[in-house]
Amino acid sequence: MQLAGKDGQVPASKTHYNFSRQYIQMRTRVRDERYIAWLFLLPNFLGFAIFTAGPVLFSLVVSFSNWNLQRTVPFLWIGFENYLELMRDQQFWLYFINTLYLMLGMPVAIAGSLALALLLSQKLRGIVLYRTLFYLPSITSGVALMILWKALYNPDFGPINAVIHTVSQTLGLDVKAPQWLLSTANLLGLDVEQVRLTAKQFGLGARDALIIMGIWIAIGGNNMLLYLAALTNVPQELIEAAQLDGAGKWSVFRNVTWPQLAPTTFFIVVMSFIGGLQGGFEQARVMTGGGPAGTTTTLTYYIYTKAFEEFQIGYASAISWILFAIIFVVTLINWKFGAKEVSY
Repeated sequence: MQLAGKDGQVPASKTHYNFSRQYIQMRTRVRDERYIAWLFLLPNFLGFAIFTAGPVLFSLVVSFSNWNLQRTVPFLWIGFENYLELMRDQQFWLYFINTLYLMLGMPVAIAGSLALALLLSQKLRGIVLYRTLFYLPSITSGVALMILWKALYNPDFGPINAVIHTVSQTLGLDVKAPQWLLSTANLLGLDVEQVRLTAKQFGLGARDALIIMGIWIAIGGNNMLLYLAALTNVPQELIEAAQLDGAGKWSVFRNVTWPQLAPTTFFIVVMSFIGGLQGGFEQARVMTGGGPAGTTTTLTYYIYTKAFEEFQIGYASAISWILFAIIFVVTLINWKFGAKEVSY
């Protein structure tokens, strides 16, 4: 109970005391809540530090050494020797070309995802079922899908070559079915042993088989869902205004829908570049073993073979950081030039 003065008002000293006490209580409560918040966040921070940040920094340190688990040479700090050796490593450049080649299907996959999203955005009976069916391969085990496609690509009894053989016989054509995962041929005619083009390597081979499979998986995947979500946010009044002005479906898409999808497209392109540069490991491990003749070995699979098959941990760590640098530069380029075309 506060004592009032003769005029009925609380003295200033009492008011100041009450305010200070309330302020101290508030600060104590905020401090206690902060400690509780840190306590809940601590497991995540520890997990990130132990399993992510720690190994990343450790790999950077190790990349400046000749650490070899076989212990064929004594452990030494060799500075930038691993990075200089990478520049002279013919295999590194061949596998880098393989990585870029497998990304050639990326524009087709993005365009296919957009086309499928436009179809699935229509108000039709049973459209939810169709969306589920198209997205189903994305939630199926990747290894199971790759084993299935490996059987489809079998040159002797695979269904794909069986269809090619049947169609060629029906049309009276002499078409030789590709060897798919057993062939080093490719549509650009890339040489197997050197970074150059050669006519004798032109055709369909293992790399093209992986690209076709990747397009099939990606078209109905997360990119389709992103485009579906973006299509629902396109202002309907803009579409109706364009239609009232006499614009056809193509004009409405080109001048109204497509500009509204620019932020989503920009995000998909950036993430696709990052995923493409990091990809290729599962396909090589499950389907081809990196062959034939290393034509499906990507940088990620090269890191795996150097680290866990040849046990050259220092050299593998250097490749990892070179890959990080490539991804970082490509992402910066995408942000610099791609963001200019995006209006939010």
